Amino acid sequence: MHRIAILAYDGVVLGDLATPLEIFGRACDARGRFGYEVRVCGVFEEVQTEHLHLRVPWRLASVARADTVIVPGIDQLGRLIPPAIFRALRSASERGARIVSICTGAFVLAQAGLLDGLSATTHWRATRELRRRYPQIKVDADVLYVDNGSVLTSAGAAAGMDLCLYLVRRDYGASIAAHVARAAVMPLERTGGQAQFIEYEPPEASGSMAPLLVWMERHLKEHLSLSIIARHARMSVRTLSRRFAEQVGMTPAQWVAKARVRRAQLLLETTMLPVEHIAADAGFQSASVLRGHFKTSVGVSPLAWRQSFGSSSSVKFT
Repeated sequence: MHRIAILAYDGVVLGDLATPLEIFGRACDARGRFGYEVRVCGVFEEVQTEHLHLRVPWRLASVARADTVIVPGIDQLGRLIPPAIFRALRSASERGARIVSICTGAFVLAQAGLLDGLSATTHWRATRELRRRYPQIKVDADVLYVDNGSVLTSAGAAAGMDLCLYLVRRDYGASIAAHVARAAVMPLERTGGQAQFIEYEPPEASGSMAPLLVWMERHLKEHLSLSIIARHARMSVRTLSRRFAEQVGMTPAQWVAKARVRRAQLLLETTMLPVEHIAADAGFQSASVLRGHFKTSVGVSPLAWRQSFGSSSSVKFT
């Protein structure tokens, strides 16, 4: 079983602390066997947060045996972190543990020297300060998370959910990650540099674009020009474009492209269909068009995605 240690200290952001507990705590296989042992660890038995005091059940000795160590955000960048936290992080990194930060937890990793020479991200409001304090870090303000292999950082709290889900996928495969996403009712369409890979769940809100999005999702194989979408929505092209941008946060064409890539991801993960067949099923004109969109959206080729997340690469719980 994969062991996870989540660090707790004075000023820890409660949402960032709860996120990995929620995501990793839901990761189980079809037989109900859990894939992670999760412990919240700290120097002291009690820590003070902005809203309440928390009892911390485990000491830093648990970090020494953890496969993954998670550092949640801190409410004030000027807070003093116990030196033992830095020593535990450096020791864990030296022995090969995976080190993960959520939101402003990147500052803790930076102070421990674990981000030197690496790319990293944090909450968008803090990226400039991270860059100013630690010029040796390549700060990327435009992505949801950064994966350096053994050291990973995420943006704000919601991006921490994306990163934790990504780790579940990396550890145990696409099927279990999708199950966790559904159980946690995680959103799909978000801005950021990383492609989302959660199954789409349309919002149930009157006056929203939800019915139209469902229709578009069901007709991805077809030609979906702006005029065709507007005709189905019974709106003018101008009205559709305005309302879609207001409610969805992107243009209809951008949403269709993302949905088609998402469909291709699912097929790459769950079938051995040739890329040409997947391109047609997802609504792309050709395999080369799929490859271009996939590389732009996801950052890797369809083949590389299948090798990383295909069902054959999934790890079984023991």
